[in-house]
Amino acid sequence: MTDAPPTNSSESTRVLPITVLVTTRNEEANIGRTLESVHGRVDQLFVLDSESTDRTVEIAARSADEVVNLEYEHGRIIPWIFQWGLDHLPIRNEWVLILEADQAVTPELHAELGRLFANPEAIGPDGFYIRRKQIFRGKWIRWGGYGNKYLLKLFRRSKSQLDPLEQDTRVYVDGRVERLGAPLEEWNKKEDAILFYLEKHLRYAEAFAREERERRLHGTPFKTEPRLFGTPDQRVLWLKRAYYGAPLYVRPFVYFFYRYVLRLGVLDGKRGFVFHFLQAFWFRLVVDIRLEELLKEESSS
Repeated sequence: MTDAPPTNSSESTRVLPITVLVTTRNEEANIGRTLESVHGRVDQLFVLDSESTDRTVEIAARSADEVVNLEYEHGRIIPWIFQWGLDHLPIRNEWVLILEADQAVTPELHAELGRLFANPEAIGPDGFYIRRKQIFRGKWIRWGGYGNKYLLKLFRRSKSQLDPLEQDTRVYVDGRVERLGAPLEEWNKKEDAILFYLEKHLRYAEAFAREERERRLHGTPFKTEPRLFGTPDQRVLWLKRAYYGAPLYVRPFVYFFYRYVLRLGVLDGKRGFVFHFLQAFWFRLVVDIRLEELLKEESSS
């Protein structure tokens, strides 16, 4: 992990040789903040929009070099969209940063990127994990395993790919990866409304259940070898594989206990309880119910 010395103004305002890809669908509540955090500071900025019906495209057009409109399909997931962008957009930089519409680059991260790209030819790794600072209903979720969650967001285009089957946005880098010290802030303001949150995660539950069904029935492998003591992504995949092997309807209870008690999610207070309960118990229970339905449909066909 890199150190974080005092910010230098020239570092934080330098245009970086990075292409940024942002995915959107009806994100007028979030997209302005996300694009403002990178506009004018990176060499290229693309927005990949899936038929938004609100003001997302209008807002995005003010900052992006190009807004690409993709046909919206309920089964089409964000990793697929990012991979489409890597394969089809006129990207002119070797380094790519991928962002979802509710993720903003913090000033501290800009300063660190400025130092990193002061000499791009000297950069050794092929990808960098960035710590996610999760905000839920205006509160920073610091516990339950979320205070130090790392996402591989910055990578060399020639060395990287995504998994179009996987529901989580996970970049697989063929090379060395390291961690940056400064955070990326994620805050979906639409999720402040509980009904939106529930509707969104019902769609995710369907996608997660279908992915698990595919991997169970066809043995579809992950893009990298799951390892308990590997990279952050390898560790997540190792835990994910272990979770797949646990009994349905029992594993949501175990997972909630792990996050809320063992990983001290209880310290996040009232809003933290709502977040951890919905994420670790309610959502996972819905996945199990839907997965059981899918497996019964398969066995009866």
